[in-house]
Amino acid sequence: MPTWVQLVNLLCAVCFILALKGLSGPKTARAGNLLGAGAAVVAVVLPFIYLDLKHVPLIVAAIAVGSIGGVVGAQKVQMTQMPQMVALFNGVGGGAAALVALVELHEMVPHADAVSWFVLAATAFTIAVGAVSFAGSIVTFAKLQELMTSRPVIFPGLPIVFGASGVAAVVLGVLTVTQPAVWIGIALALLGLLVGVLLVLPVGGADVPIVISLLNAFTGLTVAAGGYVLSNVVLLVAGTLVGASGTYLTLLMAKAMGRSVANILFGALKGGSTLGAGEASDRPVRSAGPEDVAILLGYADRVIIVPGYGLAVAQAQHTLRELVDVLVARGTRVDYAIHPVAGRMPGHMNVLLAEAQVPYEQLVEMDDINSEFKHTDVVLVVGANDVVNPAAKTTPGAPIYGMPILDADEAKQIVFMKRSMRPGFAGIENELLFDPKTTLLFGDAKDSLGKLLNAVKAL
Repeated sequence: MPTWVQLVNLLCAVCFILALKGLSGPKTARAGNLLGAGAAVVAVVLPFIYLDLKHVPLIVAAIAVGSIGGVVGAQKVQMTQMPQMVALFNGVGGGAAALVALVELHEMVPHADAVSWFVLAATAFTIAVGAVSFAGSIVTFAKLQELMTSRPVIFPGLPIVFGASGVAAVVLGVLTVTQPAVWIGIALALLGLLVGVLLVLPVGGADVPIVISLLNAFTGLTVAAGGYVLSNVVLLVAGTLVGASGTYLTLLMAKAMGRSVANILFGALKGGSTLGAGEASDRPVRSAGPEDVAILLGYADRVIIVPGYGLAVAQAQHTLRELVDVLVARGTRVDYAIHPVAGRMPGHMNVLLAEAQVPYEQLVEMDDINSEFKHTDVVLVVGANDVVNPAAKTTPGAPIYGMPILDADEAKQIVFMKRSMRPGFAGIENELLFDPKTTLLFGDAKDSLGKLLNAVKAL
């Protein structure tokens, strides 16, 4: 590889690191994203310049198909479907890494004696874990897109089948190193697909986005291992960054849920997974119309908004911002309380509200705002449920027990905006709905917020 090519690759790797740094803040996120994308384009174009590539028309055609798919997907995907899109990207990356590793194994087999055992081990790792990431990501996509049930899928003997498949994959991985053969690599890939499916099937409800993050880390590790196999520094650095950030994000999300990663993955086997379904309650609650809620908000000095996934589904963020602007103009202090897993993934709610031009200074993280609830006149919960459910603190048998929550129950008045009495993603009732301080405003969030906005303006 010419020296100038190595220098360009090094520059691309540095740009990836700077891009990740840029994504850590709202003011630099767009520039960071563009920097990373630009470096990726340079890294892809570079081999066309210094290598005598074969099958160039096929390569260009594949790039064109991927580019068109990416542009169309970026334009059409809804903000509420971002986790599904991330899951698909994870799967495609892991599957591509596995296929490349299989091709490399095919090239290595005739010269296996001259190939380092570590390169063969990296190849086996890429095939197996890439296949796991691909299959698992497809299942997470199907769960979130409601192409299949979001509840845990369990069958008798699942732990045994999963364990046996994992052991068999390890055995085939060892054989790939000691007796490399293409058929062993193919068998290893097929076992990886099975392990990926079995890994995700028992996961349900609000746990699915955490598994997406874990599979993202898997994809990053496979890309890094593939970079080692191909002696490609850019792939090695990019994959390491994705693997490290994905792992860190998974641990942060698990902490936000108050559970371990092992419990999230296998908790359903003993009833510990968030369920993702549940029956609507018929217990009596106190409800009110927009005019009554407007009076509560209109005479409040301190208001905290708790946005959730229901806000995103209703595309009501613009109306909510207008309501907050009216309250602020009247002298009310208003903040948005952001739970680490509000929406479905960290940052999901921040991006949704940024899309509505909500000032970033009004978005306050859970740890910083929890002490404020006791001094708050009204908490307005819009499309959220589990992140304010006291069962996380009071009910040891609940699926969300131990999850840090927003202390909305400490406010003087709580207003819930809900479509129905169906439970949240965890599949359990929220006792806060039946608290004497709580008022429910039923209806579609966008429609209800519009009526509430008009009622507040009329005060």
